[in-house]
Amino acid sequence: MDNIDLSPAALLRLDTPAAVIDTVRMQRNIQRMQARMDALGVRFRPHAKTSKCTPVVQAQLQAGARGITVSTIKEAAHFFADGIDDILYGVGMVPSKLPQALALRRRGCDLKIVTDSVASAQAIAAFGAEHGEAFEVWIEIDTDGHRSGIRADEAALIEVGRILHEGGARLGGVMTHAGSSYDLDTPEALAAMAEQERAGCVTAAQRLREAGLPCPVVSVGSTPTALSARHLEGVTEVRAGVYVFFDLVMRNVGVCATDDVALSVLATVIGHQPEKGWAIVDAGWMAMSRDRGTQKQKHDCGYGQVCAVDGTVIPGYVLSGANQEHGILAREGSPDTGIAARFPVGTLLRILPNHACATGAQFPAYQALAEDGQIATWSRFHGW
Repeated sequence: MDNIDLSPAALLRLDTPAAVIDTVRMQRNIQRMQARMDALGVRFRPHAKTSKCTPVVQAQLQAGARGITVSTIKEAAHFFADGIDDILYGVGMVPSKLPQALALRRRGCDLKIVTDSVASAQAIAAFGAEHGEAFEVWIEIDTDGHRSGIRADEAALIEVGRILHEGGARLGGVMTHAGSSYDLDTPEALAAMAEQERAGCVTAAQRLREAGLPCPVVSVGSTPTALSARHLEGVTEVRAGVYVFFDLVMRNVGVCATDDVALSVLATVIGHQPEKGWAIVDAGWMAMSRDRGTQKQKHDCGYGQVCAVDGTVIPGYVLSGANQEHGILAREGSPDTGIAARFPVGTLLRILPNHACATGAQFPAYQALAEDGQIATWSRFHGW
Protein backbone atom coordinates (compact mmCIF):
# COMPACT_ATOMS: atom_id res chain seq x y z
CA MET A 1 0.00 0.00 0.00
CA ASP A 2 1.37 3.39 -0.97
CA ASN A 3 1.28 5.93 1.86
CA ILE A 4 -0.68 8.55 -0.06
CA ASP A 5 -2.75 11.02 1.91
CA LEU A 6 -6.25 11.04 0.45
CA SER A 7 -7.93 12.26 3.62
CA PRO A 8 -9.69 15.48 4.43
CA ALA A 9 -7.12 17.69 6.13
CA ALA A 10 -9.40 18.05 9.15
CA LEU A 11 -8.99 14.33 10.00
CA LEU A 12 -5.26 14.82 10.34
CA ARG A 13 -5.83 17.30 13.16
CA LEU A 14 -7.93 14.98 15.31
CA ASP A 15 -6.61 13.30 18.41
CA THR A 16 -6.89 9.54 18.20
CA PRO A 17 -8.74 7.37 18.81
CA ALA A 18 -11.80 9.25 17.54
CA ALA A 19 -15.25 8.11 16.43
CA VAL A 20 -15.85 9.42 12.91
CA ILE A 21 -19.23 9.59 11.18
CA ASP A 22 -19.22 9.73 7.40
CA THR A 23 -22.29 11.94 7.08
CA VAL A 24 -22.74 11.21 3.37
CA ARG A 25 -23.07 7.49 4.13
CA MET A 26 -25.26 8.21 7.15
CA GLN A 27 -27.69 10.33 5.14
CA ARG A 28 -27.80 7.69 2.42
CA ASN A 29 -28.66 5.05 5.03
CA ILE A 30 -31.39 7.26 6.50
CA GLN A 31 -32.95 7.93 3.12
CA ARG A 32 -32.85 4.25 2.18
CA MET A 33 -34.70 3.15 5.30
CA GLN A 34 -37.24 5.95 5.20
CA ALA A 35 -37.99 5.29 1.52
CA ARG A 36 -38.58 1.63 2.30
CA MET A 37 -40.95 2.40 5.18
CA ASP A 38 -42.84 4.88 3.01
CA ALA A 39 -43.16 2.25 0.27
CA LEU A 40 -44.48 -0.30 2.80
CA GLY A 41 -46.99 2.25 4.09
CA VAL A 42 -45.94 2.29 7.75
CA ARG A 43 -44.82 4.88 10.23
CA PHE A 44 -41.15 4.74 11.17
CA ARG A 45 -39.89 5.20 14.73
CA PRO A 46 -36.05 4.93 14.73
CA HIS A 47 -34.21 3.62 17.76
CA ALA A 48 -31.98 6.38 19.13
CA LYS A 49 -29.87 4.03 21.26
CA THR A 50 -27.49 3.53 18.33
CA SER A 51 -26.30 7.12 18.18
CA LYS A 52 -27.53 8.73 21.42
CA CYS A 53 -26.86 11.92 19.51
CA THR A 54 -29.31 14.73 18.77
CA PRO A 55 -27.98 15.77 15.33
CA VAL A 56 -28.26 12.16 14.13
CA VAL A 57 -31.81 11.81 15.45
CA GLN A 58 -32.79 15.17 13.97
CA ALA A 59 -31.60 13.95 10.57
CA GLN A 60 -33.80 10.86 10.94
CA LEU A 61 -36.84 12.95 11.86
CA GLN A 62 -36.22 15.43 9.06
CA ALA A 63 -36.23 12.51 6.61
CA GLY A 64 -39.75 11.56 7.70
CA ALA A 65 -39.48 9.50 10.90
CA ARG A 66 -42.22 10.12 13.45
CA GLY A 67 -41.25 9.63 17.04
CA ILE A 68 -38.26 7.77 18.42
CA THR A 69 -37.47 4.70 20.50
CA VAL A 70 -35.04 4.87 23.42
CA SER A 71 -33.43 2.29 25.66
CA THR A 72 -33.02 4.37 28.83
CA ILE A 73 -35.05 6.96 30.71
CA LYS A 74 -32.00 9.22 30.48
CA GLU A 75 -32.25 9.10 26.69
CA ALA A 76 -35.93 10.00 26.90
CA ALA A 77 -35.19 12.99 29.13
CA HIS A 78 -32.33 14.15 26.92
CA PHE A 79 -34.26 13.99 23.67
CA PHE A 80 -37.37 15.53 25.24
CA ALA A 81 -35.22 18.46 26.40
CA ASP A 82 -34.10 18.80 22.78
CA GLY A 83 -37.69 19.12 21.58
CA ILE A 84 -38.69 15.52 20.77
CA ASP A 85 -41.83 14.49 22.63
CA ASP A 86 -43.12 11.28 20.96
CA ILE A 87 -40.95 8.69 22.69
CA LEU A 88 -41.22 4.95 23.29
CA TYR A 89 -39.12 3.66 26.17
CA GLY A 90 -38.61 0.23 24.67
CA VAL A 91 -37.34 -1.67 27.71
CA GLY A 92 -39.57 -3.47 30.20
CA MET A 93 -40.68 -1.08 32.93
CA VAL A 94 -39.79 -1.76 36.56
CA PRO A 95 -41.45 -0.04 39.53
CA SER A 96 -38.33 1.88 40.56
CA LYS A 97 -38.34 3.80 37.26
CA LEU A 98 -42.01 4.77 37.31
CA PRO A 99 -41.38 8.07 39.17
CA GLN A 100 -38.97 9.13 36.40
CA ALA A 101 -41.49 8.19 33.74
CA LEU A 102 -44.20 10.09 35.60
CA ALA A 103 -42.02 13.20 35.86
CA LEU A 104 -41.42 13.18 32.11
CA ARG A 105 -45.11 12.78 31.32
CA ARG A 106 -46.03 15.56 33.73
CA ARG A 107 -43.61 17.85 31.86
CA GLY A 108 -45.43 17.14 28.60
CA CYS A 109 -43.49 14.22 27.16
CA ASP A 110 -45.68 11.73 25.30
CA LEU A 111 -43.74 8.83 26.80
CA LYS A 112 -44.90 5.30 26.11
CA ILE A 113 -43.68 2.46 28.34
CA VAL A 114 -43.48 -1.31 27.90
CA THR A 115 -44.38 -4.37 29.93
CA ASP A 116 -44.26 -8.12 29.37
CA SER A 117 -45.47 -9.50 32.69
CA VAL A 118 -48.41 -9.54 35.06
CA ALA A 119 -46.27 -8.23 37.92
CA SER A 120 -45.03 -5.25 35.92
CA ALA A 121 -48.51 -4.46 34.60
CA GLN A 122 -49.92 -4.53 38.14
CA ALA A 123 -47.19 -2.18 39.37
CA ILE A 124 -47.78 0.26 36.51
CA ALA A 125 -51.56 0.29 37.04
CA ALA A 126 -51.23 0.72 40.82
CA PHE A 127 -48.66 3.52 40.55
CA GLY A 128 -50.70 5.30 37.92
CA ALA A 129 -53.88 5.08 40.01
CA GLU A 130 -52.04 6.38 43.07
CA HIS A 131 -50.73 9.41 41.16
CA GLY A 132 -53.68 10.06 38.88
CA GLU A 133 -51.73 9.19 35.73
CA ALA A 134 -52.95 7.03 32.87
CA PHE A 135 -49.66 5.70 31.49
CA GLU A 136 -49.69 4.60 27.88
CA VAL A 137 -48.37 1.04 27.93
CA TRP A 138 -47.42 -1.28 25.10
CA ILE A 139 -47.15 -5.03 25.61
CA GLU A 140 -43.95 -6.62 24.37
CA ILE A 141 -44.48 -9.73 22.25
CA ASP A 142 -41.94 -12.53 21.88
CA THR A 143 -41.96 -13.50 18.20
CA ASP A 144 -38.68 -15.42 18.00
CA GLY A 145 -37.63 -16.66 21.44
CA HIS A 146 -34.65 -14.35 21.34
CA ARG A 147 -35.12 -12.22 24.41
CA SER A 148 -38.14 -10.89 26.32
CA GLY A 149 -41.85 -10.63 25.69
CA ILE A 150 -45.09 -12.61 25.93
CA ARG A 151 -45.85 -15.11 23.18
CA ALA A 152 -48.84 -14.20 21.05
CA ASP A 153 -50.67 -17.39 22.07
CA GLU A 154 -50.11 -17.11 25.83
CA ALA A 155 -53.01 -16.59 28.22
CA ALA A 156 -50.85 -14.00 29.99
CA LEU A 157 -51.27 -11.64 27.03
CA ILE A 158 -54.96 -11.13 27.72
CA GLU A 159 -54.41 -11.03 31.47
CA VAL A 160 -51.82 -8.27 31.15
CA GLY A 161 -54.06 -6.38 28.75
CA ARG A 162 -57.00 -6.51 31.19
CA ILE A 163 -54.87 -5.42 34.15
CA LEU A 164 -53.74 -2.35 32.24
CA HIS A 165 -57.07 -1.49 30.64
CA GLU A 166 -59.20 -2.04 33.71
CA GLY A 167 -56.60 -0.57 36.06
CA GLY A 168 -56.68 2.88 34.50
CA ALA A 169 -53.68 2.67 32.19
CA ARG A 170 -54.04 3.20 28.45
CA LEU A 171 -53.32 0.06 26.46
CA GLY A 172 -51.51 1.58 23.51
CA GLY A 173 -50.61 -1.50 21.53
CA VAL A 174 -48.09 -4.27 21.06
CA MET A 175 -44.45 -4.25 20.05
CA THR A 176 -41.79 -6.82 19.18
CA HIS A 177 -38.16 -7.08 18.15
CA ALA A 178 -36.87 -10.03 16.11
CA GLY A 179 -33.32 -9.91 17.42
CA SER A 180 -32.59 -13.40 16.17
CA SER A 181 -32.50 -11.93 12.66
CA TYR A 182 -28.90 -10.97 13.46
CA ASP A 183 -28.02 -14.66 13.24
CA LEU A 184 -29.20 -15.00 9.63
CA ASP A 185 -27.41 -14.25 6.38
CA THR A 186 -29.59 -15.08 3.38
CA PRO A 187 -32.41 -13.03 1.82
CA GLU A 188 -34.79 -15.96 2.11
CA ALA A 189 -34.13 -16.51 5.81
CA LEU A 190 -34.37 -12.79 6.55
CA ALA A 191 -37.67 -12.48 4.68
CA ALA A 192 -39.04 -15.48 6.56
CA MET A 193 -38.02 -13.96 9.90
CA ALA A 194 -39.58 -10.63 8.94
CA GLU A 195 -42.85 -12.43 8.19
CA GLN A 196 -42.63 -14.39 11.46
CA GLU A 197 -42.13 -11.13 13.33
CA ARG A 198 -45.03 -9.43 11.54
CA ALA A 199 -47.44 -12.34 11.87
CA GLY A 200 -46.71 -12.89 15.55
CA CYS A 201 -47.25 -9.28 16.51
CA VAL A 202 -50.38 -8.94 14.38
CA THR A 203 -51.77 -12.12 15.93
CA ALA A 204 -51.22 -10.70 19.42
CA ALA A 205 -53.04 -7.52 18.44
CA GLN A 206 -55.94 -9.52 17.03
CA ARG A 207 -56.24 -11.58 20.22
CA LEU A 208 -56.40 -8.43 22.34
CA ARG A 209 -59.06 -6.89 20.10
CA GLU A 210 -61.10 -10.10 20.11
CA ALA A 211 -61.02 -9.93 23.91
CA GLY A 212 -62.55 -6.46 23.75
CA LEU A 213 -59.30 -4.66 24.49
CA PRO A 214 -57.88 -1.73 22.51
CA CYS A 215 -54.73 -2.21 20.45
CA PRO A 216 -54.20 0.75 18.12
CA VAL A 217 -50.44 0.28 17.61
CA VAL A 218 -48.70 -2.76 16.15
CA SER A 219 -44.95 -2.03 16.23
CA VAL A 220 -42.28 -4.36 14.84
CA GLY A 221 -38.70 -4.02 13.91
CA SER A 222 -35.04 -4.73 13.68
CA THR A 223 -32.73 -3.45 10.99
CA PRO A 224 -32.53 -6.81 9.14
CA THR A 225 -36.28 -7.46 9.20
CA ALA A 226 -37.18 -3.87 8.33
CA LEU A 227 -35.06 -4.13 5.21
CA SER A 228 -36.27 -7.64 4.34
CA ALA A 229 -40.04 -7.55 4.91
CA ARG A 230 -42.04 -8.18 1.75
CA HIS A 231 -45.21 -6.67 3.21
CA LEU A 232 -46.37 -5.34 6.57
CA GLU A 233 -50.10 -5.95 6.56
CA GLY A 234 -51.57 -5.22 9.99
CA VAL A 235 -48.46 -3.35 11.17
CA THR A 236 -48.71 0.36 12.00
CA GLU A 237 -45.06 1.20 12.64
CA VAL A 238 -41.51 -0.13 12.38
CA ARG A 239 -38.53 0.48 14.64
CA ALA A 240 -34.87 0.02 13.71
CA GLY A 241 -31.65 1.52 14.98
CA VAL A 242 -28.28 0.34 13.73
CA TYR A 243 -29.20 1.03 10.08
CA VAL A 244 -28.24 4.67 10.57
CA PHE A 245 -24.55 3.69 10.77
CA PHE A 246 -24.58 -0.01 9.87
CA ASP A 247 -21.58 -2.14 10.89
CA LEU A 248 -19.71 -5.33 10.04
CA VAL A 249 -22.32 -7.60 11.62
CA MET A 250 -24.99 -6.04 9.39
CA ARG A 251 -22.65 -6.39 6.42
CA ASN A 252 -22.27 -10.10 7.17
CA VAL A 253 -26.03 -10.46 7.66
CA GLY A 254 -26.35 -9.12 4.14
CA VAL A 255 -28.42 -5.96 4.58
CA CYS A 256 -25.65 -3.51 3.71
CA ALA A 257 -22.34 -3.28 1.89
CA THR A 258 -19.03 -2.40 3.49
CA ASP A 259 -19.15 1.06 1.95
CA ASP A 260 -22.48 1.71 3.69
CA VAL A 261 -20.83 1.57 7.13
CA ALA A 262 -20.89 5.19 8.28
CA LEU A 263 -19.07 4.88 11.63
CA SER A 264 -15.36 4.24 11.98
CA VAL A 265 -12.67 4.73 14.59
CA LEU A 266 -9.73 6.88 13.57
CA ALA A 267 -6.55 5.32 14.96
CA THR A 268 -2.80 5.87 14.78
CA VAL A 269 -0.08 3.26 14.34
CA ILE A 270 2.11 3.49 17.45
CA GLY A 271 4.45 0.51 17.06
CA HIS A 272 5.19 -2.91 15.57
CA GLN A 273 5.99 -6.53 16.29
CA PRO A 274 7.45 -7.36 12.82
CA GLU A 275 8.24 -10.99 13.58
CA LYS A 276 4.59 -11.55 14.46
CA GLY A 277 3.30 -9.50 11.56
CA TRP A 278 1.68 -6.97 13.88
CA ALA A 279 1.22 -3.25 13.79
CA ILE A 280 0.03 -1.73 17.05
CA VAL A 281 -2.58 1.04 17.01
CA ASP A 282 -3.92 3.28 19.76
CA ALA A 283 -7.45 1.87 19.51
CA GLY A 284 -7.97 -1.13 21.77
CA TRP A 285 -11.20 -2.45 23.20
CA MET A 286 -11.77 0.81 25.06
CA ALA A 287 -12.25 2.39 21.63
CA MET A 288 -13.72 -0.49 19.60
CA SER A 289 -15.62 -2.19 22.46
CA ARG A 290 -15.31 -5.88 23.28
CA ASP A 291 -18.12 -6.79 20.91
CA ARG A 292 -17.01 -9.71 18.73
CA GLY A 293 -20.27 -10.06 16.87
CA THR A 294 -18.62 -11.24 13.67
CA GLN A 295 -16.89 -14.13 15.46
CA LYS A 296 -19.85 -16.46 14.94
CA GLN A 297 -20.48 -15.28 11.39
CA LYS A 298 -18.94 -16.54 8.16
CA HIS A 299 -16.43 -13.69 8.01
CA ASP A 300 -14.77 -12.87 11.33
CA CYS A 301 -13.25 -9.39 11.34
CA GLY A 302 -11.65 -9.63 14.77
CA TYR A 303 -12.27 -6.27 16.45
CA GLY A 304 -12.74 -4.39 13.17
CA GLN A 305 -11.96 -4.00 9.48
CA VAL A 306 -8.91 -1.86 8.71
CA CYS A 307 -9.29 0.99 6.22
CA ALA A 308 -7.05 3.73 4.93
CA VAL A 309 -7.59 7.18 6.38
CA ASP A 310 -9.79 8.06 3.41
CA GLY A 311 -12.12 5.18 4.33
CA THR A 312 -10.99 2.77 1.61
CA VAL A 313 -10.92 -0.83 2.84
CA ILE A 314 -7.46 -2.40 3.02
CA PRO A 315 -8.32 -5.98 2.03
CA GLY A 316 -7.10 -8.74 4.33
CA TYR A 317 -6.16 -6.53 7.29
CA VAL A 318 -8.19 -6.57 10.49
CA LEU A 319 -7.82 -5.63 14.13
CA SER A 320 -7.06 -9.19 15.17
CA GLY A 321 -6.67 -8.52 18.88
CA ALA A 322 -7.23 -5.80 21.44
CA ASN A 323 -6.04 -4.84 24.88
CA GLN A 324 -7.45 -1.90 26.77
CA GLU A 325 -5.67 0.85 24.82
CA HIS A 326 -3.74 -1.21 22.23
CA GLY A 327 -5.14 -2.75 19.10
CA ILE A 328 -3.28 -5.42 17.14
CA LEU A 329 -3.46 -4.95 13.38
CA ALA A 330 -2.59 -8.04 11.36
CA ARG A 331 -3.15 -9.62 7.99
CA GLU A 332 -5.63 -12.47 7.85
CA GLY A 333 -3.94 -15.77 7.10
CA SER A 334 -0.15 -15.58 6.83
CA PRO A 335 1.70 -12.88 8.86
CA ASP A 336 2.87 -9.77 7.00
CA THR A 337 6.56 -9.54 7.94
CA GLY A 338 6.81 -6.24 6.06
CA ILE A 339 4.08 -4.66 8.12
CA ALA A 340 6.32 -1.98 9.63
CA ALA A 341 7.10 -0.61 6.17
CA ARG A 342 3.49 -0.93 5.07
CA PHE A 343 2.12 0.89 8.13
CA PRO A 344 4.86 3.17 9.54
CA VAL A 345 4.54 4.67 13.00
CA GLY A 346 2.23 7.67 12.75
CA THR A 347 0.05 6.20 9.99
CA LEU A 348 -3.60 7.14 10.40
CA LEU A 349 -6.17 4.41 9.75
CA ARG A 350 -9.91 4.03 10.14
CA ILE A 351 -11.35 0.86 11.70
CA LEU A 352 -14.90 -0.22 10.88
CA PRO A 353 -16.69 -1.66 13.94
CA ASN A 354 -18.41 -4.98 14.50
CA HIS A 355 -21.27 -3.32 16.36
CA ALA A 356 -21.84 0.40 15.82
CA CYS A 357 -23.95 0.82 18.96
CA ALA A 358 -21.24 -0.64 21.20
CA THR A 359 -18.37 1.23 19.54
CA GLY A 360 -20.22 4.55 19.61
CA ALA A 361 -20.82 4.04 23.33
CA GLN A 362 -17.07 4.24 23.98
CA PHE A 363 -16.89 7.91 22.99
CA PRO A 364 -18.26 11.18 24.44
CA ALA A 365 -18.61 12.68 20.95
CA TYR A 366 -18.56 11.91 17.25
CA GLN A 367 -16.48 13.70 14.65
CA ALA A 368 -18.98 14.25 11.83
CA LEU A 369 -17.17 14.34 8.48
CA ALA A 370 -19.11 16.24 5.81
CA GLU A 371 -18.84 15.85 2.05
CA ASP A 372 -16.75 19.02 1.80
CA GLY A 373 -14.20 17.65 4.25
CA GLN A 374 -15.26 19.80 7.17
CA ILE A 375 -15.66 18.19 10.59
CA ALA A 376 -18.20 19.06 13.27
CA THR A 377 -18.18 17.66 16.78
CA TRP A 378 -21.50 16.07 17.76
CA SER A 379 -21.84 15.22 21.44
CA ARG A 380 -23.41 11.97 22.59
CA PHE A 381 -24.33 10.89 26.09
CA HIS A 382 -23.75 7.92 28.34
CA GLY A 383 -25.33 6.12 31.21
CA TRP A 384 -28.76 5.48 32.62
